[in-house]
Amino acid sequence: MSRDHKLQQQWDEIVTELSAKFSDGEPLDLDAIIYLIGVQELGKGPQKFGKDDKINLMHIAICRLLEPYGYYEFDFRDAEGWPHYKVLKELPALRPGEQTVLMKEAIVWYFSLRNVV
Repeated sequence: MSRDHKLQQQWDEIVTELSAKFSDGEPLDLDAIIYLIGVQELGKGPQKFGKDDKINLMHIAICRLLEPYGYYEFDFRDAEGWPHYKVLKELPALRPGEQTVLMKEAIVWYFSLRNVV
């Protein structure tokens, strides 16, 4: 099985499982899954978030997802419990398709640590 095929299979499993839990089976897209990871990493459970908080949650998720690749490092939690990361190295210039593959790989890794795939 090729690496791309295996990644797609693992990605599809994650989408199926998360969609069943969080969207009544309607397939979640990449952004929705990144948002859910941000909520998980915040650790405060489900609640109403404003637009700025949603953007911050996605940023938290991206930092957490790219931490194993050496791009970010956890720094601290602020007084409200929000995690903050510091940049270790700048992301390379990637085309949109390459960005998507990187994020899917990182998400598959993230959930593999939690025995989802």
